[in-house]
Amino acid sequence: MTLEIITADSLTPFRHGFFTRRGGASSGVFAGLNCGPGSSDQSEIVRINRARVAEAMEVDPDALATANQVHSPAVVTLDAPLSDPKPRADALVTATPGIALAVLTADCQPVLFADPENGVIGAAHAGWRGARDGVLEATVEAMLSLGADRETITAVIGPTISQRAYEVGPEFLDDFLADDPGNARFFAGGEGDRMMFDLPAYGLHRLRSAGVEAEWTRHCTYFDPERFYSYRRATHAQEADYGRLISAIRL
Repeated sequence: MTLEIITADSLTPFRHGFFTRRGGASSGVFAGLNCGPGSSDQSEIVRINRARVAEAMEVDPDALATANQVHSPAVVTLDAPLSDPKPRADALVTATPGIALAVLTADCQPVLFADPENGVIGAAHAGWRGARDGVLEATVEAMLSLGADRETITAVIGPTISQRAYEVGPEFLDDFLADDPGNARFFAGGEGDRMMFDLPAYGLHRLRSAGVEAEWTRHCTYFDPERFYSYRRATHAQEADYGRLISAIRL
C-alpha cells in the first residue's frame, strides 16, 4: 500500500505532509505507518516506516528531525539535522534547506508553519497542555527570530481529536477558565459534570491571536481508525499501546 499524505494548499510552496497510518510496515495494534520510536513497536520496523517518510519528503532518514516531545512550550532552532540524544522540546524551526521538521501525534495537534516569502518553516506538537502553555506562540516567535514575518506566516493544524470525542472533567474546564473566562466557548456540555473540549478550535484561536493565518484540515483522529492512530481510542479499547502519526515540512 502506498503512503497517504494529506496536504494543505496554503503550505504548497514547500514539500510537506500530514501522513496517515496507511502504507507502513507495522502490524498488530500498530498496523501501518507507526513512526514513534517511543512506542513498543519493533525499532527496526519504526526505522523502515520513518525511512519511507524521509523518501517521500526527499531527504535522507537522518535529516528527518523529531524531538523528544514532552508536552512543553520548548522550541529548538535547527541549522543541521538533529543528533542523539534528541532535545526535549515540542517544536522545531529552521531556515536551512534540506532538513525535514517533523512531529509525532496520536490525538494531539500536529501544526505545520510556513513563511514562503522569507524561507522559514516550523513544526509543533500541541496537545492541550502544550497549547495552553504557549508552544504555538513560541514557534511563531522562533520563526520571527530567523527572519520570518508574522503577516506571511501560515499555520495548518493536521489530524487531531475533535470535540465530539474529547470528554474532560470539571477541573480541566476550571483551569482553562482561570486562564481566560472566554475559553468557555471551547467547551460544550457532556453527560453529568463532563464537558467536551474543542482542541482544534482552541489551537486556531491561539494561532490567530498570535497574528498568523491558520486553518485545520478537519480530520478527526478518533473516529477514523483506518487512517489515524488515536491514544484515546486505544485507551477506550484497552489496547496495550498505540502508533504515532508523523507530520513533516521542509524547505
